[in-house]
Amino acid sequence: MGHRHALRRVLLSILGGLVAIGMSAGETHAAEERGPVTNLPLPRYVSLKTDEGNVRRGPALSHRIDWVFKRRNMPLEVTAEFGHWRRVRDQEGAGGWVHYSLISGVRTVIVQEDMAALRMRPSNDAPTNARSEAGVVAKLGECRPEWCWITSGSARGWVKKTDLWGVKPDEIRE
Repeated sequence: MGHRHALRRVLLSILGGLVAIGMSAGETHAAEERGPVTNLPLPRYVSLKTDEGNVRRGPALSHRIDWVFKRRNMPLEVTAEFGHWRRVRDQEGAGGWVHYSLISGVRTVIVQEDMAALRMRPSNDAPTNARSEAGVVAKLGECRPEWCWITSGSARGWVKKTDLWGVKPDEIRE
């Protein structure tokens, strides 16, 4: 009986430790993840600050270039960091590693809905200032729970968040 009781205590102790580890891992996962280099949130949105940006298979110049982003101000989502490198993805999910000098914290979005209404106020009933074709890159301004203010050339107005890529669904900006 003594061995069984001792074994039971050891197993319960191990199980308790595993449960505690699982709980703390869950708590860490629930908290916002931070980049190990910048301490900025992951994932987060940035924009391409150059006309061309090499996208590499890994975080070093020695890694093969898989493709080249060719659209200045294009929004990108940073999903990981390693030294001077950021793993990014675009609206279509294509991505890889880019050097941090190629990206900017200036926020832009891509209009996803063709002929999306840019409204004078954040309301479906508000008058329309302009319309935007799908694929237009616009500068991101203030965001409320369901609407964001965008600017593209002389066009500006409130657009439904669901019509944009490059902003989180729950993101609020002032």
